[in-house]
Amino acid sequence: MSNHIIQKTQAELAELFRADLTTGVGRSVKHESAAKHVSGEATYVDDRLEFPNQLHVYARMSDRAHARIVKIDTAPCYEIPGVAIAITSKDVPGQLDIGPVVAGDPLLADGKVEFVGQVVLAVAANSLDAARKAAMAAVIEYEDLEPVLDVVDALRKKHFVLDSHQHKIGDSAGALAAAPHRLQGRLHIGGQEHFYLETQISSVMPTEDGGMIVYTSTQNATEVQKLVAEVLGVAMHKIVIDMRRMGGGFGGKETQAAGPACLCAVVAHLTGRPTKMRLPRVEDMQMTGKRHPFYVEYDVGYDDDGLLQGIELELAGNCGYSPDLSGSIVDRAMFHSDNAYFLGNATINGHRCKTNTASNTAYRGFGGPQGMVAIEQVMDHIARQLGKDPLEVRKLNYYGKEDRNITHYYQKVEHNMLAEMTSELEASSDYSKRREEIRAFNAQSPVLKKGLALTPVKFGISFTATFLNQAGALVHIYTDGSIHLNHGGTEMGQGLNTKVAQVVAEVFQVDISRIQITATNTDKVPNTSPTAASSGADLNGKAAQNAAETIKQRLVDFLVREHKVSAEDIEFRNGQVRVRDQFIAFDQVIQQAYFAQVSLSSTGFYRTPKIFYDRDKAAGRPFYYFAYGAACSEVIVDTLTGEYKMLRSDILHDVGASLNPAIDIGQVEGAFVQGMGWLTMEELVWNPKGKLMTNGPASYKIPAIADMPLDLRVKLVENRKNPEDTVFHSKAVGEPPFMLGIAVWCAIKDAVASLADYRQQPDIDAPATPERVLWGVEQMKKYQQPAKAIAREAAEPV
Repeated sequence: MSNHIIQKTQAELAELFRADLTTGVGRSVKHESAAKHVSGEATYVDDRLEFPNQLHVYARMSDRAHARIVKIDTAPCYEIPGVAIAITSKDVPGQLDIGPVVAGDPLLADGKVEFVGQVVLAVAANSLDAARKAAMAAVIEYEDLEPVLDVVDALRKKHFVLDSHQHKIGDSAGALAAAPHRLQGRLHIGGQEHFYLETQISSVMPTEDGGMIVYTSTQNATEVQKLVAEVLGVAMHKIVIDMRRMGGGFGGKETQAAGPACLCAVVAHLTGRPTKMRLPRVEDMQMTGKRHPFYVEYDVGYDDDGLLQGIELELAGNCGYSPDLSGSIVDRAMFHSDNAYFLGNATINGHRCKTNTASNTAYRGFGGPQGMVAIEQVMDHIARQLGKDPLEVRKLNYYGKEDRNITHYYQKVEHNMLAEMTSELEASSDYSKRREEIRAFNAQSPVLKKGLALTPVKFGISFTATFLNQAGALVHIYTDGSIHLNHGGTEMGQGLNTKVAQVVAEVFQVDISRIQITATNTDKVPNTSPTAASSGADLNGKAAQNAAETIKQRLVDFLVREHKVSAEDIEFRNGQVRVRDQFIAFDQVIQQAYFAQVSLSSTGFYRTPKIFYDRDKAAGRPFYYFAYGAACSEVIVDTLTGEYKMLRSDILHDVGASLNPAIDIGQVEGAFVQGMGWLTMEELVWNPKGKLMTNGPASYKIPAIADMPLDLRVKLVENRKNPEDTVFHSKAVGEPPFMLGIAVWCAIKDAVASLADYRQQPDIDAPATPERVLWGVEQMKKYQQPAKAIAREAAEPV
């Protein structure tokens, strides 16, 4: 932008004023870093120029799942050239524990190890290679202890990291006893590796007065600031976190980015040298936690139509060795164990099981997907027992609008769009016609079987830890009319910065090119909440809107005084300001305001209204609103091998009044594929001694382009503003579409169930790998044998 203001005539300004703003809210503005991403110019932590005299850190990990540390000898480390320091738990100057909510996560193992991959010591040297060699040279002696490696074993032993919790509404025991039909089942739901392209990384520079500047890839800048300060034993104001962008996060950098940052800070503090730590992929996968695997048991009663009468659910989350965020994650699984369905009489128990594996952590959906998979399994199981189309059973059990609209945690489901969205998707996907065609195909095809499923999504938006529902922002306008924007959210590729810039552009009615968003920085916006729970745009967009509105009001007040007009005579539009009959360029208004000594800088703050949760009563309104979605997926399964192919997926998703339709559709597509990958192919495998064997891209499979549905159709719900007062009446879009992938898992089971004439539910745990699908096929073939014998007997002459 030029440093001087180009004068325009009143006619030119009036013409500009009448035009629409093309880069504000509701427009498909391209991602602010899109060109940098595709050209490789985007700067990540590892791209930063290295400091002179910089050290590199490598961590020596435990090779035992559970053991007492008898001896650590770091003397051999110093025989490797280039080594500056080797540290153990004894060298941490401040607090050792870096647990995000409750204690349980020592930065370095202290006296014992509790999983294969736990950091025992760290070595800093002038190269990563030297640090690795030195770390492996250290001598560590252990005394083995008995590990707990199985979540069911942990559940039976009540081996928990935190207390269990219960949601209860009505009389589930009485309802189950009185129900015309009743069934039980169990289900294992696998975990999921985040597999962000950029592994965990931090770079730390010591500053005067014992401070640190920390460049880190984190979703939670304030948490890293707090923990770095604690391990060093200094106040938080000594620590500055700078986070421009992440190469992916998905929840894996909400808490677990703190470890590398704190290790770097300790080394930098002890040596006085800048320090960097980047985890190689194998170490990253062994050292960090995953999506929580869950074990589920259900007992459900229903009538002849498939309407739920009562349900009891046991949700056992495999938390790993420490609490991390498992309290809130299992809570959210419980909150979403209804998904779209009115449970009526329900008892939901959530257990936080301790196993000797890496501490599992946040992952897109934050426990919600696991709870929703459980109830979708129940819906399919009921449908098979009754010989009904699963969609018929699902729709019968949907929450109502006027009644049957209270959740098992006593929140009213308002503005429910599921029935109409399901009807629209049924029609646009030709569900009924394709269901008939698939039945006909399967009857004629002995080996290849097709499956179809349409599943809903109802996802609550807000942090379940209520105090996190707050955000801040900072907006400056400079005298040339350019705008500086900073907020507490973090950009991990999801387009948050683009959306927040569009919000500010909309308020001032200026082109987004005027706005520069700078790195998330704790000395600009303090006390930030993590960018998680799909709340990034909701919270930070609203905070930025409030900051911009404050400055805009000052400009309006100035123009009212200056031009002797009323506020109604002033209108901002497309880079111009109309003052009654006069048009003034935005730049000129800013210059005039500056000379009139009007403040052109403001902070903004936002807290989500209406939400609360009484844990003692297990009741409240934990979510500000719900986002809705539905997916219809079709697959084809080879019953000789268990292999399958995605044929088509139709998606209809609710984002309220979209802030940026292009980014939102991208989020829906990406979330669907990631959810599909979790439930079909992303399998985590540990050996009997607790070592993760799927620890790299050669052994852990994530979806590739060939795994996409051959036909993918994504549509956003149109002309439906969020009734709640969110930022420009939009809805969150980060996590809700992840659960659309459940439709693929259900479609695979539908194809396999066709082998038993859709009257049996195959036991196919998630992920539905080809091996598990083949086991399900063999199970269904066993059910065929009695039917075939009866048919043969009937055909024989008397």
